[in-house]
Amino acid sequence: MLDRLNEALERVERDLGEPVGAAAMARTALTSEHHFRRMFSALSGMPLSEYVRRRRLTLAGAEVIGGRDTLLDIAVRYGYGSAEAFGRAFRAMHGISPGEARRTGAALDSQSRLAFHLTIEGNTAMRYRIVDKGAFRLVGPGTRVPLVHEGANRPMTDFVLGLGDDVYERLADLSDQEPRGGVSVTVTHDPDRREGSDVDFYVAAVTSAAGTPEGMRALDVPAGTWVVLLFEGLAFPEAVQRVWVYAAAEWFPSNPAYRYRHGPELLSVEYEGDLASGELWLPVERTSV
Repeated sequence: MLDRLNEALERVERDLGEPVGAAAMARTALTSEHHFRRMFSALSGMPLSEYVRRRRLTLAGAEVIGGRDTLLDIAVRYGYGSAEAFGRAFRAMHGISPGEARRTGAALDSQSRLAFHLTIEGNTAMRYRIVDKGAFRLVGPGTRVPLVHEGANRPMTDFVLGLGDDVYERLADLSDQEPRGGVSVTVTHDPDRREGSDVDFYVAAVTSAAGTPEGMRALDVPAGTWVVLLFEGLAFPEAVQRVWVYAAAEWFPSNPAYRYRHGPELLSVEYEGDLASGELWLPVERTSV
């Protein structure tokens, strides 16, 4: 749970001069490296590698200003192979070179240590179910958009608004299994799920039909297990986007018999005014726990 995630983050402080030990951190958190990176990004809003880099340069900055060791000694201590590489990274974060910072005592940026705490608002409990599903196809129009963690995703919205009623009628005809109708599908490519990274996005039917209609794409999905998170009456899109955070912060840590596996993520939504109800389907695999 979150205690184990915070315990894993302690390794960042202990191993500041070593390569990012994401695999060891994931073992401490009792999850896979892929899911650990994904969970960290969802909770913190930044990739794990970015957090480690900023923590190292925060502590290195204090030593640069302190003036006790040479800049090369500090660079090596924090994992940089040369003073030049250290200087480039230092300037990228602090906006000034290490030498200038030492000479002028300039103000530097700081990355605080992270610790995660669970705050529960309201008394809504999210229900879920586990589905073992055979192979199927996702068929529908698709595009590539940037990943947006919170708020409107304008390229995604523009794409959806550009689809005519005839597209949804064709998807309804193709749909022959759950989740039914036109389903929003995202396929991420960046394991850290960085804001702005590329995401393949489809509005698709879940179907067993062969062939790909003109103007549509097809994605074959192998048989597997899915956790289906059910939500009701959430504000769209902000509150619905938080369902992914709930999965990373609460559901997976509370259900160690399952871990996330890479694959398409399916969102089936019905709207009533500004509120949305529906299901988020996430691909999972059973662990040995």
